[in-house]
Amino acid sequence: MADRAEPVLVDPGEPALRLVLASGSPRRKELLARAGVRARIVVPQIDETPRAGEEPTAYVERLARAKAESVAAAMDDDQALVLGADTTVALSGSILGKPVDAADARVMLRALSGRTHQVHTGVAVVGDSRTTSSVTTSEVTFRALTQDEIDAYVDTGDPLDKAGAYGIQGVAGQFVETLVGSASNVVGLPVAQTLVLLAEAGHPAFTWGPPRSH
Repeated sequence: MADRAEPVLVDPGEPALRLVLASGSPRRKELLARAGVRARIVVPQIDETPRAGEEPTAYVERLARAKAESVAAAMDDDQALVLGADTTVALSGSILGKPVDAADARVMLRALSGRTHQVHTGVAVVGDSRTTSSVTTSEVTFRALTQDEIDAYVDTGDPLDKAGAYGIQGVAGQFVETLVGSASNVVGLPVAQTLVLLAEAGHPAFTWGPPRSH
């Protein structure tokens, strides 16, 4: 079963780093780095299939917790904090995961054209034998897209590894007419809420600059 496979260490970082990011997403790693947060990278191996009738928000929170907990269970370091996250796009309540191929990506983008959808990200932190989690939602409205625009974007290959078949940080950003809520959430990690969860778990929210006296 996929959810019983061992996590894969991808980037050990510095041994002294307390935080472990349970994600292979380079976008999440970059968002954390921009916020001054460094982490070791361990990729969880879990089944990401939605359950029958599962709501998008419940789905991303469940996967975020599963990712963090599977990595934490495989670690020997009791002092480590493990951060997991999962992002999905929802249109009229239906989950749009990563497209299976280029044709599927075109179908998704046609469905999103000229409409408003939601981007949900579940974030979970495991530390001190407990898991805390939250879900952040942003609303994104696409302008009407032509078939030529959709085809040209799909031909870049960019949509194939992204929920909803687009990445706002790339050329698909030009498709966005309005965005309400966290922009980093749409990229894959709501930074402000993530820092809150990390701080609650005992990880300093800000890791750059000299120590400050109080």
